[in-house]
Amino acid sequence: MVRSTLAHVNLSAIEANYRSITRFLAAQPRDGAPTPRVIAVVKANAYGHGAVAVARALERAGASMLACADIEEAVVLRRGGVSAEILVFGALSVSDLSGLFEFNLTPTISTPTAARAVEAEAARQRRRVRYHLKIDTGMNRLGFRQDNLARSVPELLNSPHLELAAVYTHFATADDAEHPLMEEQRVRFEQALTTLDELGAPHVARHAANSAAILRDARVWYDYVRPGLLLYGAVPPPLASSVSLTPALSVRSRVVSIKGIRAGEIVGYGGRFTADGPRTIAVVPAGYADGLDLRLAGRGFVLVSGRRAPIVGAVSMDMITIDVTGLEVATGDEVVIIGEQAGDRIDVRELAATVGTIPWEVLCRIGSRIERVYS
Repeated sequence: MVRSTLAHVNLSAIEANYRSITRFLAAQPRDGAPTPRVIAVVKANAYGHGAVAVARALERAGASMLACADIEEAVVLRRGGVSAEILVFGALSVSDLSGLFEFNLTPTISTPTAARAVEAEAARQRRRVRYHLKIDTGMNRLGFRQDNLARSVPELLNSPHLELAAVYTHFATADDAEHPLMEEQRVRFEQALTTLDELGAPHVARHAANSAAILRDARVWYDYVRPGLLLYGAVPPPLASSVSLTPALSVRSRVVSIKGIRAGEIVGYGGRFTADGPRTIAVVPAGYADGLDLRLAGRGFVLVSGRRAPIVGAVSMDMITIDVTGLEVATGDEVVIIGEQAGDRIDVRELAATVGTIPWEVLCRIGSRIERVYS
């Protein structure tokens, strides 16, 4: 049995997006510096697209390193047959660290507590672990403070079972070209790299650029870049991009009921929509349990019969109602919530702007009961 509401994921588009990003990187002048390699970000179930299927598609496209949020996400990838190197972004101080060794994962070490925990587990396992060191340059989440490295890092650098493989940071405002913090963070990261040299750290790979930073400043590409949203065919708003990208995901459903209502009658919970005249209403089996935002009521649209139809009444747990007055619509007709129909498109940037959120949230909230269909 298959529900009417499905998420269609175009894996070929994700592969093409990966290759477009690598071509874009290779085409930019870098004063003799080598083209940066790509760490493909597949955390949060590959931004709602399905982690295992997406990771394997990225491997086919040439990705040699993937990144996810925690050990548990990485284990899912390994059990799904993913063989590329997997970088774990998240904090490790309260994790079951045996997974790092059993599944051959590359940890991020971002706190002294995590450093000691990983060192202790590596000693117990009689193994040596390559890790990435995260520097906090102003995000003030995870990472060793860049202005305290002389005190906090020597113990880690001298750990007998830990081998430094890369150093990185994360920008807080890369999608805001007017904000000065990104440049401040870039300078702090450069200072941190100098401090690490002075502390005797080996010269290793560096990375800092997420999707927005890739588009904004080639100086922060370093040795690796970390695209996430770009891989899935979306550009971080409000930025624009010359990279050729194809949206990889669409969400589609079908009309399950059509009825006429009279002037003055309401639709849905709370009576938030009152008909100003005779209207034709269609019911679509997708609601907030599927990830649709409540704020789409009275603001959002879907595509049906090649036209935009407004969402009226409340977004319910399992359904929405749309106004199809004047349209030729029948039970069973396709309804596009995200995607393209008859030359029109509702993409995640538009959907996010409609409800005042960000594309990342729109994608990640697509519910687990919506089956992902791959092509």
